[in-house]
Amino acid sequence: MERIDPRSIAHAALSFAAAWLVGQVAWAEQKSMPPADASKGQQIASQACAACHGADGNSAVATYPKLAGQSAEYLVKQLTDLAKPAGDKNGRENAVMGAFALTLSEPDRRNVAAWFSKQALTPALGRDKASADLGGQIYRSGIPDKAVPACAGCHGPTGAGLPVLYPRISGQFAEYLAAELKAFRDGTRRNSVPMEQIGFRLSDSEIAAVTDFAAGLRGGK
Repeated sequence: MERIDPRSIAHAALSFAAAWLVGQVAWAEQKSMPPADASKGQQIASQACAACHGADGNSAVATYPKLAGQSAEYLVKQLTDLAKPAGDKNGRENAVMGAFALTLSEPDRRNVAAWFSKQALTPALGRDKASADLGGQIYRSGIPDKAVPACAGCHGPTGAGLPVLYPRISGQFAEYLAAELKAFRDGTRRNSVPMEQIGFRLSDSEIAAVTDFAAGLRGGK
């Protein structure tokens, strides 16, 4: 069994704490802004988002995430990160979404996020019971031998998430969640240090198991 350096665990804990603090500041900043207008967000969603994500955020294709019922604060953060210049260490690179995010003003980002956050999620389903059993163990208890923390510690026991920092993952497509975890692991997505560190420690089979379990969770709106 591979020995885990205690320093890696301490470093991970510090990274989580720093990310949490940054997220709380960002959340407070968003809460201090004028209220978002979900009706304006609906107009944007129907014109620009519906083809991939569905007009109400219930994507029908696993390549595109479900946005319905997602935290508005988290969605704003992702749109903001996507609009950052290529190579920005805190940005999120996606050619299609990056181009779209750049067209949105700050109020429009909050408006479209408000619209999707208010929609009812049509959840995806877990598919493999044996895999989901392993995934449930990882989700609730982590993998101590690999210094992988329990997913429930940040995403919540029902997968409802934590605004700004950690998205709702309950009912999300397992395929999409797996692709994003692998992107964090491979360094092609870099806008969450804790998720980069977690992804780096997970095998393909562990990713498949925990994302299948998350798809079957039912939490939040």
